[in-house]
Amino acid sequence: MSPVLAGVLQLLALIAALALAYRPLGDYMAAVYSSDKHLRVEKIVYRAIGADPDSGMRWPAYLRGVLAFSVVGVLFLYLLQRLQGVLPLSLGFRSISPDQAFNTAASFVANTNWQSYSGEQAMGHLVQTGGLAVQNFVSAAVGMAVAVALVRGFARSRTGELGNFWADLVRGVVRVLIPIAIVGALILVACGAVQNFAGIHEVGTLTGGVQRINGGAVASQEVIKELGTNGGGYFNANSAHPFENPNAFTNLFEIFLILVIPFSLTRTFGKLVGNVRQGYAILATMGLIWLAFCGLMMWTEFHGGGPALEAAGGAMEGKETRFGIGGSSIFAVSTTLTSTGAVDSFHSSFTGFGGGLTLLGMMLGEIAPGGVGSGLYGMLIMAIIAVFIAGLMVGRTPEYLGKKIGTREIKLAACYILVTPALVLCFTAAALALPTPPNSMLNSGAHGFTEVLYAYTSGANNNGSAFAGLSANTPWYNTTIGLAMLLGRFVPMVFVLALAGSLAEQKPVPETAGTLRTEKPLFAGLLVGAILIITGLTYFPALALGPMAEGLSS
Repeated sequence: MSPVLAGVLQLLALIAALALAYRPLGDYMAAVYSSDKHLRVEKIVYRAIGADPDSGMRWPAYLRGVLAFSVVGVLFLYLLQRLQGVLPLSLGFRSISPDQAFNTAASFVANTNWQSYSGEQAMGHLVQTGGLAVQNFVSAAVGMAVAVALVRGFARSRTGELGNFWADLVRGVVRVLIPIAIVGALILVACGAVQNFAGIHEVGTLTGGVQRINGGAVASQEVIKELGTNGGGYFNANSAHPFENPNAFTNLFEIFLILVIPFSLTRTFGKLVGNVRQGYAILATMGLIWLAFCGLMMWTEFHGGGPALEAAGGAMEGKETRFGIGGSSIFAVSTTLTSTGAVDSFHSSFTGFGGGLTLLGMMLGEIAPGGVGSGLYGMLIMAIIAVFIAGLMVGRTPEYLGKKIGTREIKLAACYILVTPALVLCFTAAALALPTPPNSMLNSGAHGFTEVLYAYTSGANNNGSAFAGLSANTPWYNTTIGLAMLLGRFVPMVFVLALAGSLAEQKPVPETAGTLRTEKPLFAGLLVGAILIITGLTYFPALALGPMAEGLSS
């Protein structure tokens, strides 16, 4: 079988699996977030934290819950790393330095999982499981809660209440993430992923040297890092490591885990607003962009120029032979179009245009399908922008899902889409202009610029993947990327929740003959166009200096 055909078949199998899971999972999540009953284990959690799950919250109270919970998470994870040297199950590793501990705590609480360390050489079992894995669950649940709050803003009228953050958080963890993670971990273990609390083993290499290899609760952390679109990795090689991702089947299964909740949330959205066709329109927009990126990535990686690439059957540098170009291309697209950050190949080794596609996927705002929760609310923000543009074209007050998009709503949406580009471009400019550590950039020219741009794009968009080639474990990069991750995660949430509260207070607008039909293919096309134009106008100069310049020169 040719590598190209193998890649196409993998893509088709993945689409079929996602299609089978779409309706049941989407309906189940809609039932979870609309239920008025609480499980016994949930009641225990509510009593422990002193929360009343039945009390409604307006958007400021909901936001305070999000921020308070996240601040506690950052402090706890920071202290856990700083005390690692005196805690059990540390494997003899020392405590993490202050700047790296801050970077890692910010990273995992912000659902980014950017890592400036080698997991198997820095983090013991307690930090990995009691700190990092726990944040993989709760940070994903926070994103889902904020998305559901925005959907309630569309579904409700003449009330400012968006639900209860603590109830949404606990339900997301207990009823959605944990059950799927248990099944997924069993599948990974059955396929060869490691799951233990073994110590460090020394093994001989083929060259006569010695290599130190850790065990660990790898499978359980691997499944939630993908399912919650967290990213990161137990080992430095991330999802290219055979302990995390043993074979071609597990590679495809992990891509499925990355995509299944973000895509299925569009069904949840349609059910909660009482019109599943609205969910299908959002799904079509996400799916069209994702498929286009997969096709372009496989084309550029299979047809890379030069005799060496042609002899290898494509750009195989930095890719695992057990996954091939097809599997690596689908993984790269899926991980950068979501806020996952897990990688099974070195994005720095992709062709110039291939590396540019990974960058562009994050710059779109990671909305196709995006992160768990963050992809849905990011796409709904873009839908509001698209409706506003359509209203300007025909001279009519824009409406979306029966709610008027007025001055307040469009200002909040505009602020949302401006936050991340401002963080990316300002931090990148500062890193290149100021006397930062001179040895951090291992490459010069367009490729070196792309490494720095990629790092801040990954951090501010809460992706977490690395381009490789940038030594980011320095006080400058640990601090600035940490700030980019926190600001890129929580500042947009302020605007999302404020927008949700504004929509929930409105009374519904009756549909008329002049109302834009937002469930039709025409609107999906308008939405795709708005996304590409806004992203292009924002990032084109930076892309021209980096991956485009490199691609045109190769």
